[in-house]
Amino acid sequence: MSDYEGIEDTLFIPLTARVNISKMFPEYFHDKKALELENLIKNKQIEKKSSQYTMMASVARSYNLDQMIQNYIDKHKKCNIVNLGVGLETTYFRINRKNSYYFEVDLPKVIELRKNYIGIEENEKLIKGDLFQLDWCNKLDTTLPTLMIVSGVFQYFHEKEILKFIKNVKNIFANAELIFDATNKFGIRYSNIYVKRTGNKSAQMYFYIKDPKEFAKKANCQLIECRGFYKDALEILSKKLSLYTKISMKIADKRNNAMILHLKL
Repeated sequence: MSDYEGIEDTLFIPLTARVNISKMFPEYFHDKKALELENLIKNKQIEKKSSQYTMMASVARSYNLDQMIQNYIDKHKKCNIVNLGVGLETTYFRINRKNSYYFEVDLPKVIELRKNYIGIEENEKLIKGDLFQLDWCNKLDTTLPTLMIVSGVFQYFHEKEILKFIKNVKNIFANAELIFDATNKFGIRYSNIYVKRTGNKSAQMYFYIKDPKEFAKKANCQLIECRGFYKDALEILSKKLSLYTKISMKIADKRNNAMILHLKL
C-alpha cells in the first residue's frame, strides 16, 4: 500500500462511520464497498473518538442523500449526477445508476487516492479540480438535467463563497438542482469539536444556516426540500440505538442541528 500521508483525515471520518454502522446496523445501512475499504483507515483515533451518535450522523446523511439521488435518477430519462468533493464516498455503488452519467470531482491528490483504491467504474468519470473553479463543468453536457451533490464540504467555507458558487453554476447549467448538508450555529460548533477530537486540528468549519428558506432566497433559488437526518433511522433502529443517541437525534431533527437542503437552481 502506498503512502497517502497528507490527505486530510476528514476523508476517513465518513468512511469509518460507514464501515462501523454497516457492521452494527445492516438493516438500516449496508455499504459493501466501504467494508472492502476498511483496511485504508490507518487513523484508529477516529473510531475511538466517535460515539454511536456521531457515526450515525455521518451515515444518516449518506442514507438520505442516496434516497434523494435515486429519486432524481428515477424521475429523468437521462441525467448527470455530479458528486462535488467526493472524497472516498461510495454512493456510486449503493444506488441504481440507470439513465445517469456519474461524475466524481475532487482535488488531484484525492482523485489519485480514489483511483488507486476504488478505481473507475462503468459510466463513471473522475475529474481533478476545485469545485469552486468550475473547470469541471467543461467535462459534462450542461444541457442535460443535472443534480449536484455537495456532502460534508460547504461547512469548511464561508457563506459568500457558497452563494457565489451557486450563482455561477446557475449561469452554466440549463436545468440543475443542488443537494447539500448543513447545520445551524449549534451544529457547526459541535462538528468542530468532534473533528478536532478525532485528531484533525486544522479543519475549521465556518458555514451554517440559520433559516433554510432565507438562505434559498439569498441564493435566488427555489427550496424544494429541507429534511432532517434521522426520521427513518429512529423508526428502523428504535430498539437498538442507545438512549443518548435517540435523544440527540430527536433534538437534532427538531432544531435543524443537521439538515439536507435541496435547491432548484
